[in-house]
Amino acid sequence: MEGTCYRIVVAGELSDRFAPAFDGMTMRCTGGQTAITGMVVDQSNLHGLLDRIGELGLNLVSVNPIGDEDFPVGPQLGSGESAGSQPA
Repeated sequence: MEGTCYRIVVAGELSDRFAPAFDGMTMRCTGGQTAITGMVVDQSNLHGLLDRIGELGLNLVSVNPIGDEDFPVGPQLGSGESAGSQPA
């Protein structure tokens, strides 16, 4: 898939009920924030994600493009783990 990998950080540790809103992206919670990371195909896709964050009433902390080497591997939210759980 072409595009740019982004890390979008919002305030609060989101539960897995938010996973459908960010389908295909990885959500990691630490220190009272949630990092939503994944490929964004174009600016329209990025603006759609940011609009969704606003519609959900979430507070945006940061938006940064990241290299593929910084892309988290491991389970995504919605695959049976809660946002605050640690991998076994």
